[in-house]
Amino acid sequence: TLGVDRDSEIVAFDYDERDEGVKEMIRLAVDGCRRNGIHSGLCGQAPSDYPDMAEFLVRIGIDSMSLNPDTVVKTTRQVLELERQAVPAP
Repeated sequence: TLGVDRDSEIVAFDYDERDEGVKEMIRLAVDGCRRNGIHSGLCGQAPSDYPDMAEFLVRIGIDSMSLNPDTVVKTTRQVLELERQAVPAP
């Protein structure tokens, strides 16, 4: 997994949670949780800041994600539509 202080000017410029390597680690963790009957969730700002990240999380089958209050309605609607479509992970 990965932990970075997104508010630090020292490292934040060199970090993007949408990096393919980071997404692969998240996918592997979610798959492992599913195989072992463990709840998977992501806490962070990415699903609130980047709709494509929220979509990625839905498509890989994550159980929950945290959202900023100002994006709850919009992102929840996006998640519901994606789940309605039942689109498989890329």
